[in-house]
Amino acid sequence: MTAETITADASGTWNLGGLPVHRIGFGAMRLTGSAAFHLGTPSDRARSIAVLRRAVELGVNHIDTAAFYFSALRSANELINTALAPYADDLVIATKVGPFRDCSGQWATSARPDQLRGHVEENLRQLGRDHLDVVYLRRMRQDSVAEHFGALAELREAGLIRHLGISAVAPRHLAEALEIAPVVSVQNRYAVDAPDPEADELLRMCGELGIAFVPFYAVAGEGGERGAAGTQHEDEVLAVARAHGVSPARIRIAWTLHQGPHVLAIPGTGNPDHLVENVAAGALRLTDEELARLDKARTQTG
Repeated sequence: MTAETITADASGTWNLGGLPVHRIGFGAMRLTGSAAFHLGTPSDRARSIAVLRRAVELGVNHIDTAAFYFSALRSANELINTALAPYADDLVIATKVGPFRDCSGQWATSARPDQLRGHVEENLRQLGRDHLDVVYLRRMRQDSVAEHFGALAELREAGLIRHLGISAVAPRHLAEALEIAPVVSVQNRYAVDAPDPEADELLRMCGELGIAFVPFYAVAGEGGERGAAGTQHEDEVLAVARAHGVSPARIRIAWTLHQGPHVLAIPGTGNPDHLVENVAAGALRLTDEELARLDKARTQTG
């Protein structure tokens, strides 16, 4: 089966707070320009719109975005609105609040709890929606998430938000948030190239609690927003990729999905060919031996 014939339903489905989504989704950060969304040359607008529309054609029904995903001339939310509105009934759009940037693109300090309503409303305006399906609180190094998450819980009660998630957290933050309101998903850095015991514990906790775990930088690994580059795990990933005749990126995504039925991948790209490859990763089945090989490389350098 060629990548061009594979759609997102091959990855399976997860119930995200009552919203069924395919486990291969799409991250919108890279639509605005370079890998680091706030740097580099703005993307070609028509190409970014075409990528979004192609993603939906390929069965993607879970898109991750944020109002602070913008470059000099591009806004991820505006691109999504232009490409996909009026939105399909089964399309789930998740966004996040916490960090924010001024009009010049410079990062400001983390939003105060009383500013979060304004940030939610800005996402609503940009996306052209009257509610947001999922909103993550992106923790910005604060010790406790209770006050910020509590503010979002109030907006959920008011009907502006359907479901809540948390991002960039430790296991104790998940426990803290669950004391305040239901959490449908946790978004943290997680990759075969980036071992992290706290992320492993969050993955386990989410599986036990029926909460989605949504890794970011799963393809980029240690390179983060700069992209994958020369890691200690590269040889193992390349060996498995060669065995399947696919790209290393597809192996990284497949490995991520193999970590549990509650894991949702959101690889991002502004390249239509890479999009097809990423979606096709949902159909790739790694053998037990291949998984053990990748896991061993990960733990030996963790």
